[in-house]
Amino acid sequence: MVKEELKEIFDRFDMNCDGSLTHLELAALLRSIGVKPHGDQIHSLLANIDSNGNGSIEFQELLNLIIPLINQQQLMDIFRSFDKDGNGYITAVELAGQMSRMGQPLSFKQLTEMMREADANGDGVISLNEFATILASNFFL
Repeated sequence: MVKEELKEIFDRFDMNCDGSLTHLELAALLRSIGVKPHGDQIHSLLANIDSNGNGSIEFQELLNLIIPLINQQQLMDIFRSFDKDGNGYITAVELAGQMSRMGQPLSFKQLTEMMREADANGDGVISLNEFATILASNFFL
C-alpha cells in the first residue's frame, strides 16, 4: 500500500470531505484494512496520533501511524529474501546469492567489504538489526 492508495482510502472514509476523520470514520477505515480495534482502542489511538489535538485525524497523522508499520513489513520481506534458510541471519553465501539474483554479482573483495561493513558485532552473519542499519545508511542501495 503506497501513499496514493492510502489517500484514496482516507478520502473514501472522510464522509463529510473535510480533510479529517472522526473516531467513527477512523474505526471504519481501520476495519476496511483488516484492523479491528475496540471502542477504547479507537479513543486511545485517536489520542496518540492526533498530533494537533483537534479531535480528528488528518491524512498526515494517519500516514505517521501507518507508514512505519508498512516500512517494517517491507524490511522483513527484503530480509527474508536474503535469508534463504530462514534462520534469522544472512550469511556471506546468502548475500552473494541474492545480490547475484538481483543482477548485482559481487567479487570476493566486494562481498568481504559488504560483510565487514554490515556485520557490526563481528559474528560472521548479518542480523535483522544490522541489516536495517545498513539499509538505512544506503550501503546496499
